[in-house]
Amino acid sequence: MKHSVEEVELKNGARGLLIDIPNASVMTTRVQFRAGMRYAKTPDLAEIAHVVEHLSFGANASYKNEKDYEAEFTKNGAYHNAWTSDFSVCYETECADFEWDRILDLKRIAITTPKFNEEELKSEKGNVRSELTGYMNDYSRLLWPRLQQAIGEDVPDLKERISTLQNIELKDIREHYRRTHTSNNMRFIIAGQVKKRKKDIIKMLESWELKEGTRFEAPVDELHSSPAILIRRKDANNLTFGFSLVTPRRLTDEEAQAMGALNHILNGTMSSRIFGEARRRGLVYGMGSGLSHSINYSSWDFDGEVNEESAEPLFELIQREMVRTLNGDIDESDIKAAKSYALGRYQMGAQTVAQIADYYAENYFSANVINRYNDIPAIIQKIDKATIVELAREFAASGIHSFVTVGSCDKALVNSLENRLKF
Repeated sequence: MKHSVEEVELKNGARGLLIDIPNASVMTTRVQFRAGMRYAKTPDLAEIAHVVEHLSFGANASYKNEKDYEAEFTKNGAYHNAWTSDFSVCYETECADFEWDRILDLKRIAITTPKFNEEELKSEKGNVRSELTGYMNDYSRLLWPRLQQAIGEDVPDLKERISTLQNIELKDIREHYRRTHTSNNMRFIIAGQVKKRKKDIIKMLESWELKEGTRFEAPVDELHSSPAILIRRKDANNLTFGFSLVTPRRLTDEEAQAMGALNHILNGTMSSRIFGEARRRGLVYGMGSGLSHSINYSSWDFDGEVNEESAEPLFELIQREMVRTLNGDIDESDIKAAKSYALGRYQMGAQTVAQIADYYAENYFSANVINRYNDIPAIIQKIDKATIVELAREFAASGIHSFVTVGSCDKALVNSLENRLKF
């Protein structure tokens, strides 16, 4: 979908992107605060951001409870959601174009006039506890927080998050909200037919009654490597694994596209050098790799599930193909194919208003960077082997890496697999 992007700064200090999509039939909004778990006042309140998020569409100045607010919000089919991460609390809405102003005002009511109460707090603490307890049975969700801890990130694992729920009181909820939900700490993305409504949208946003506050800085951790970790689960019938190679900087969009091409060559399809070969040999049903960003670093992540008897040959294959990559053994035909695939995904990546908003959200909310969607084809065409190999070597030589496995195997097997990851 064709679109144009403009960054605006409001009188109240909030900043955001207005994405005009001519003739769009919906409008989507993202409102983000740096208010996630890393901004809890003390470690024993680590889960407070998640609870605040759960309370976000509850009682407020205009509606006495979540049921009444929900009934009004959704009566014409509109949708809302919220999510929490280490750094962010983000509120999302999508609605039909004809009711954009009604929904934007309801969003204002929820974000700026919450009436936190004991009854809803008790309910939502129970819901959060149930949610997190369920994640304990999802081995991937169990694995990645432990890996973050292993490389030095100051984050709690699932058990630690659950243990903090009992410490959260109503006064803590109100304190966290007041400190984090401020105009200067607010970023937003609104996508749809915004050009003809720009003045009205800005006027509405500038009327939001939030304290001025400040835009929080991102915490900086001292990153390091870690010995292999086994999370022992007696009921695990195979090994769920994840390993990361980390570079202590955020990659540029050009570099991220180059790494995307490499991940496609290694694990993208049934013809890829690691995953495709592993499937051909019957070693693994599913595995993959990808690039992830924190605010201050970039991580080259690999994950998958493998049976114990297939683990050694799979990791031997991973080692072989990674060494080939670091030695520059990449065919130009593979790079050409990866670029062609990326261009196809680009064409498919902006079919909806929500997809366009999501594309801009990641880099804008975390790094205040606007990566123009229309620039992607030219960036993809410039991907070359020299850049790919240089980046792979940077990750491998950074000295920051970790390997975590969930399973019922002996630790000796995990240590043996880790030895295969020394490229």
